[in-house]
Amino acid sequence: MQKTPLRLSQLVSSVVLFSLPVAQGIAAKVPAGVVLAEKQEVTINNGTEVTSLDPQVVEGGPETNVIRNLFEGLVSTGSYGEVIPGVAEKWENEGYQVWTFYLRDNAKWSDGKPVTAQDFVYSWRRLADPKIASPYASYLQYTFIQNADDVLKGKKPLDQLGVKALDAHRFQVTLSRPVPYLIEMLSHTPMKPVRQDIVEKYGIKWTSPEHFVGNGSYVLKNWVINERLVLTRNPYYWNNKESIIEKGTLLPITSEVSDVARYRSGEIDITNDAISPEIYKKMKKEIPDQIQTVPYLCTFYYEINNQKPLFKDKRVREALKLGLDRDIITEKIMAQGQIPAYGFTPTFIGGGFNFKPEWANWTQEQRNQKARALLKEAGFDASHPLKFDLLYNTSDQNKQQAIAAASMWQKNIGAKVALQNQEWKTSLQSRHEGNYDVARATWCGDYNEPSSFLNYYLSDASNNTAFYQSTAFDNDLNQALTAKDAKTRKEFYLQAEAQLDADSALIPVYYRVSTRLIRPTVGGMTGKDPLDYVDLKNLYIKKLSD
Repeated sequence: MQKTPLRLSQLVSSVVLFSLPVAQGIAAKVPAGVVLAEKQEVTINNGTEVTSLDPQVVEGGPETNVIRNLFEGLVSTGSYGEVIPGVAEKWENEGYQVWTFYLRDNAKWSDGKPVTAQDFVYSWRRLADPKIASPYASYLQYTFIQNADDVLKGKKPLDQLGVKALDAHRFQVTLSRPVPYLIEMLSHTPMKPVRQDIVEKYGIKWTSPEHFVGNGSYVLKNWVINERLVLTRNPYYWNNKESIIEKGTLLPITSEVSDVARYRSGEIDITNDAISPEIYKKMKKEIPDQIQTVPYLCTFYYEINNQKPLFKDKRVREALKLGLDRDIITEKIMAQGQIPAYGFTPTFIGGGFNFKPEWANWTQEQRNQKARALLKEAGFDASHPLKFDLLYNTSDQNKQQAIAAASMWQKNIGAKVALQNQEWKTSLQSRHEGNYDVARATWCGDYNEPSSFLNYYLSDASNNTAFYQSTAFDNDLNQALTAKDAKTRKEFYLQAEAQLDADSALIPVYYRVSTRLIRPTVGGMTGKDPLDYVDLKNLYIKKLSD
């Protein structure tokens, strides 16, 4: 098993110190003896149509998959999930509170203009702008950038956010308190830069191919809604000479059946990261060498709308949590290596997270008995059963799991569940507006540290679509941030996780695995990245021997 990479934030002391030299950017690493194909093009299924390609507007994995190739932040991540320099080639900090980033002289936008510190100032202020209403605006609060709270609430102007350009190549960030793991947070999508003149000139159309300007390793060549996105090499990218793939095509296929069929016909080189159990079993028999299954930092769960009158009763929430049989879902339905989840945060995050509530040791029948008793106390029985809608976004696998969950709740606790299906974009909107009872959800870590999951449930988090509110939970995370050492910080994280469980704020189901079919000609997919990113500049196409 690959060791957890040493985090760069662990390499920076609490006094002013430049970061130690590390790999200067990621790129395709072709093993000796491998012959490259003449045609360096790859087609990947991205699983759904993206809602946008604007880094400060999006919130989902499908969008991040594309944006990762089109924009580069101060730092990035390598093929093993390690943090590496991006636009910033080095940085320093004063007590983990004042951070100065030194931008590369050769970092350029796709039209040849230089990337400057002012570009980051503009972009981070844009993320904080209440007029933008970014679903990731609260990410600035998680980083504790100075004045972020007041700027987000409109109490202070954007220019009071704790970011400034010392000159064209020095970007300084001031925090309201020390954040030792700040570096790990900065590769995430909303922290990537966009060009002010392009955004202001073209408005919401600035991400269309004819107007697009990015600073990533690839540029947007073509975008046909519900058909394909085409990305080509960015000749101005500072490390372009190390890339090999010339063109990447990303497809929005929601059906796992169609995904695999088009893979087997030769149209797709890399499938989406979720293959239905039936197809998985068939592929394991027919082409086992083309399946890559790896655990990654993603939790599949059912999100409870905590503000709905029906679910304000903790007994009802707890009954739903207990009445779902995780073992059947992971072992019988999915059967790809998924791990039953008894908490929100994956147990293998950040070197290990050993949360396990008491009910995890009960048999399923014991859980069912407790759940039925709770519902009876709450006023529900056979003559007056609990009734609610279960929302899931379009996917063969999501539908199959929703049907199974509804059946379990009917059998185990007597609940009547009506299924509701919506497309990805619509389901996100419904959740943000609170127009749902219980919803299928997956949360994937933005970085490899427990706060990447737990911050989601902060009372004022902009992406807290469960509408969970807990002063005790908020305080635990606040104390984790100011903890004297990593061990104490972890203890507060575990307390926060225990609070989520005590409140039954969600229904954890399992920790996901990424299961893809990858054509033998594709190189560069290590299967070692816990965040499961597919980065075009890491890939190459091999010429198979005759």
